[in-house]
Amino acid sequence: MGNEAPPASPEIPGLEPVFRHLDDVGWQHVRTQMHGDGQKSVREKWLAFGRDPQYLSLYARWDPGMVVRRHGHYSDHVLFVLRGELICGDVRCAAGTHIELRKGAAFGPLTAGPEGVELFEVMMGDPRSWGADEAGFDRLLRERGIEKLPDPPIDLPDWLEDRRGS
Repeated sequence: MGNEAPPASPEIPGLEPVFRHLDDVGWQHVRTQMHGDGQKSVREKWLAFGRDPQYLSLYARWDPGMVVRRHGHYSDHVLFVLRGELICGDVRCAAGTHIELRKGAAFGPLTAGPEGVELFEVMMGDPRSWGADEAGFDRLLRERGIEKLPDPPIDLPDWLEDRRGS
């Protein structure tokens, strides 16, 4: 074990890092709801969206009180709370909290704190989500007086179908 030669370098000549600044990336409004004090949204800046291999890295901003259903992703997913707080199920996730969600696991419902929340997220594979406990989510929204609004249009790459309504 200790005497094995290290693997050959995976370096690809000419392949270079890609740099993007947050200010140069537009917002995608991905979810909206009507609360008693007005419309709330989840907005994301998709910093990198790869096809081969599939991955997505993004910066997200959620309005205060925004609620997202219990769900999982078709990939491994990590979330890092940059500012504000996120309630994940019964767990309060303050700034500095890292959440690891393995493919096949569900988390939530997710609720932005009273000042909203800002997140950095990476999905390592197909970034689309699947819902869990839709009846519980509908009940939670009714209890809080929140109305689901239609999903806003998003600008997905042409090789990926929007399945948010299914």
